[in-house]
Amino acid sequence: MSLEISGLGFAYRTHRLFDRLDAPSLQRGELTALVGPNGVGKSSLFRLVAGLLNPSCGRIYLDGCDISGMSDRHRAERIFLLTQHTAMRATLCVFDVVLLAKRGWSGGKTTGDDIACVEQALEELGIDHLSDRLVTELSGGQQQLVALCQALVRNPDVLLLDEPTSALDLRRQLEVMSIVQRVTRERGIVTIAALHDLGLACRFADRFLLLYEGQIAADGQPQEVLGAEVTSDAYGVRLAIEETSNGAMMVHADLA
Repeated sequence: MSLEISGLGFAYRTHRLFDRLDAPSLQRGELTALVGPNGVGKSSLFRLVAGLLNPSCGRIYLDGCDISGMSDRHRAERIFLLTQHTAMRATLCVFDVVLLAKRGWSGGKTTGDDIACVEQALEELGIDHLSDRLVTELSGGQQQLVALCQALVRNPDVLLLDEPTSALDLRRQLEVMSIVQRVTRERGIVTIAALHDLGLACRFADRFLLLYEGQIAADGQPQEVLGAEVTSDAYGVRLAIEETSNGAMMVHADLA
């Protein structure tokens, strides 16, 4: 049971971004970090997987099914994309915004289970005290946490997180990535997080995918990908990895 990308091609007019890109067997219960410098197409790849862009060639399979054959509704129920741009304009309180995400396209009345699920998710992310606040009154970091809460209550098969910690302080970054890691494993989700902080990615990800020059240029465990020469070339720096006394990995970078 997995997500697989095979022979994917995509271009913006005359600018070819991906040329037969492959990413085999992204497994359920596995947190994958999608890394690479700015402009290599991480956000575009997420939009392709979510069905918001159409590839020029290739296929994306979820549990063996080609997602291009899914209806928009069915695909949206199974694949959730949390973008970098989480600014919310709806004049609704936080609880209602998350409840709407939980309900999705469901008809009928809101159930007690729906309400309990939203309450649990808000508490888990430490934003239950914001339940009655209008989302338009929140800071960027708080809106980012609300958006992540929307993703978690949807309980998708595939969770795509585009810089999910970009607006968060250090403690919140660790808390959020810990929750994402745990939920991924407990629910058996295919989770891919695009992260610029290689140290944070190394701490929480089971697997690294390096996106560079239109291809997955390296694929493997974090220390393997970070130690590869192509990764240093991609970022234009010298990378070194050090294991701390508690077993965590630290990433050092120097200008090449």
